[in-house]
Amino acid sequence: MRWPAWVALLAALPAAAFDPYEIQVYDGTADDPGQFGLEVHLNHSRSGPLNVTFEPSFGVLPFWELGAYLQTSDGRYEGAKLRTKFVTPEGWHPNLRLGLNAEIARIPNEGWGGELRPIVAWENARFLFAANPNIGFPLSFDPGVMAKIKLGPVALGAEYYASLAEGEHYLFEALDLLAFKGVELNAAIGEGLTSASQSLIFKMILGYAF
Repeated sequence: MRWPAWVALLAALPAAAFDPYEIQVYDGTADDPGQFGLEVHLNHSRSGPLNVTFEPSFGVLPFWELGAYLQTSDGRYEGAKLRTKFVTPEGWHPNLRLGLNAEIARIPNEGWGGELRPIVAWENARFLFAANPNIGFPLSFDPGVMAKIKLGPVALGAEYYASLAEGEHYLFEALDLLAFKGVELNAAIGEGLTSASQSLIFKMILGYAF
């Protein structure tokens, strides 16, 4: 059986590793129409640089959000991404949310890349579960999963991330602030579960919906 040329090209490209700039599971929510948002991602491994990513976003329609990423590492420019996210609108289901995020990236010394991120999430007054079986280009499979319990003003739980082609697996203990509308705070400590993983990663996401 002969495969199309583009399939052979993708198979020949190097596999992507764990993304050190955006460590996040999408939960199927989006900015309201006409609403701007801004997130700042800070990620640092025990022996690595401080990675800071700025992520502006804008709600176009109840089910459609546009966004971008500006990546830096110890103050150096490390690439940019554009993304578009589609989600089931609010009220579609009392607990279930579905979505798809698509990205295109241009990274120095690496060239063009991209990602398709399916989103499945379930939430009620006490629990939140979400999964993103991410497919990256160059070809990779980088799933992310989270499970959290809401305890008044905060949510506590675990987040799991992997880059299967590189054998990297991480488990994060995470805390989310829920007390202030429009304000996002996610802080977590992750441990590498395999020899190919980094031993310890600290991450924080600060966000505000204007």
